[in-house]
Amino acid sequence: MPASGPISALVAGLWLFNVILDTGGQLAFKAAAGDHAAGDGLARWKYMAARPWLWLGVGCYIVEFLVWIAFLSLLPLSEGVLLGSINIVAIMVAGRFLFGEKLTRLRVAGILLVTLGVAIVGLAG
Repeated sequence: MPASGPISALVAGLWLFNVILDTGGQLAFKAAAGDHAAGDGLARWKYMAARPWLWLGVGCYIVEFLVWIAFLSLLPLSEGVLLGSINIVAIMVAGRFLFGEKLTRLRVAGILLVTLGVAIVGLAG
């Protein structure tokens, strides 16, 4: 079992890289799927498969998988999963800026609570 305690520079770096990869992958998937003019059914899937955004998202997820395994090897699962929840915040904020998605008051409150929880877990170790 990995030791718990203050987060090392390696763990922090892997965590940040994971957030970047997960957010990038989600944004790439959204960009690949965002054009509703592509039609429905098989035609839509063919359209998305031909878009570089889809493959960028897949690439991000493959690398993220490796980074996530390395991250989890260095700290307890319960701590890693809680720290990983910051991905939700990054994706929601990026979706707002890149795709104009709504951030309601309740979503902003949720973002603040998740961020507070991640900060507590990160500081407590």
